[in-house]
Amino acid sequence: MSSLGKGIASASLAAILESRGLKVTLIKLDPYINVDPGTMSPFQHGEVFVTDDGAETDLDLGHYERFVTTKMRKANNFTTGQIYKSVLEKERRGDYLGKTVQVIPHVTNEIQEFIRRGAGVGMPGEVDVAIVEIGGTVGDIESLPFLEAVRQMSLKMGPNNAAFVHLTYVPFIAAAGELKTKPTQHTVQKMREIGIQPDALLCRADRRIPEDEAEKISLFTNVPRWGVISMWDVDTIYKVPRVLHEQGLDGLICDKLRLNTPPANLRRWDELVYEVEHPRGEVGIAMVGKYVDLSDSYKSLNEALRHAGLKNHVRVKIDYVDSETITADSVSRLAKYDAILVPGGFGKRGIEGKIAAARFARENKVPYLGICLGMQVATIEYARHAAGLQDANSTEFEPQTPHPVIALITEWHGADGTVNKRDEKSDLGGTMRLGAQSSDVAKGTLAHRIYGDVVTERHRHRYEANVNYLDQLRRAGLVISALTQREHLTEIVELPQEVHPWFMGVQFHPEFKSTPWDGHPLFNAFIKAAVDHQSAGNKSLKAVA
Repeated sequence: MSSLGKGIASASLAAILESRGLKVTLIKLDPYINVDPGTMSPFQHGEVFVTDDGAETDLDLGHYERFVTTKMRKANNFTTGQIYKSVLEKERRGDYLGKTVQVIPHVTNEIQEFIRRGAGVGMPGEVDVAIVEIGGTVGDIESLPFLEAVRQMSLKMGPNNAAFVHLTYVPFIAAAGELKTKPTQHTVQKMREIGIQPDALLCRADRRIPEDEAEKISLFTNVPRWGVISMWDVDTIYKVPRVLHEQGLDGLICDKLRLNTPPANLRRWDELVYEVEHPRGEVGIAMVGKYVDLSDSYKSLNEALRHAGLKNHVRVKIDYVDSETITADSVSRLAKYDAILVPGGFGKRGIEGKIAAARFARENKVPYLGICLGMQVATIEYARHAAGLQDANSTEFEPQTPHPVIALITEWHGADGTVNKRDEKSDLGGTMRLGAQSSDVAKGTLAHRIYGDVVTERHRHRYEANVNYLDQLRRAGLVISALTQREHLTEIVELPQEVHPWFMGVQFHPEFKSTPWDGHPLFNAFIKAAVDHQSAGNKSLKAVA
């Protein structure tokens, strides 16, 4: 079932195999009929992760990129919707030569072809291992074509070219005071009915699986005892590779696939966990957003902040503040935080609260980072209260605003160089500026100190800063520190450092490129500003005392 940690388990196994010197890629199969998660509510699906080539994908691809060196592409994530769309397009073209199009073999063959494409079979730099994560729940009707497809694939490839790992839930019944293995027994029984015998079971529980329970699971599922792996709750996801390695999962997979490799070297993971467990301080960050009831909505952002904390040797404590609860009267409650972050989002709900948060940060010299919509609300706030543009707004929220400082652009170049067009009546899916694009950074700015001459980051948005207002905003003191190289659209805004110690808004999503090893230069600088702000506050308190 969802939220057990299939993505973390897949990424962790990939990380261990990579530590053995293997080249690994990962593919996520999602059984829903949406073509991609781009138009799905964050409450339904969590974060939408964006790749360099402009794909809107499942958030698990973010885990993959944070755990292994391989970069994900459009081909690394596909849905039932994409499969059926492709099959129907072939049928309309006559590719099936008048045959009756059926789930087997046409849909299952298409799934296998998508998997081969995602694995890069036959392409330069072909990988040693492709880990294919199948979403959904065994036995649900929607995931059956995926399971049938991989069953067929393993048969065609032969027993030593495929392995099956099944993540399963072992609940603890508090009233009885014991773990129950029946759900695991039944899910494996269901898999075997489909024709798949797991080589290993990852047993998720809130505690370690005792030996007698592991023996029982092995007996009733026909999985050897060494293939029953305990996956208990840990306080940081970066411990999972070590947990799996110490129980021999990577050795089991290498044996099954006949891979002769050096032993796993998990030293960098051990050092990372040590850094996580030994911070030298703590900073508090207010994340003023509108999807705060589900932390998965900001998964990459949460991780990027924590990575930057590791680089600054501090624990980052994130408080999620619902922007709908922020008003001019209540915004002062943000004063207790060391920095304020306003993340991306869509729609009018909670916008005035975000604008109030940006104004509070600007006027009280609290470090501020606005991402995507967070940059746009900072621009709106500055236009209203510093540039004299009364009632300035975005046409996304107020189509008839007298000062549309944020507006919909009708034409832009995609990550692949193609020209894209859109208007207010365009379908929501596929009408955003997506993927990695480069911008020139103005010298002498905070952005230049962080990025240098050029910044290349990933995008996911429809609305842009209106170029017709840039000169007016500049005259009022707002610094436009980066513009796209092709259309000259606003990418970064900031305040001069003589006016504010650290205030920046970016149109892109830097969180998608953060890793636990290096962090990300923008977040590293933001958390450093929070540390400095905290230190300055403590000094002023001592001076008052």
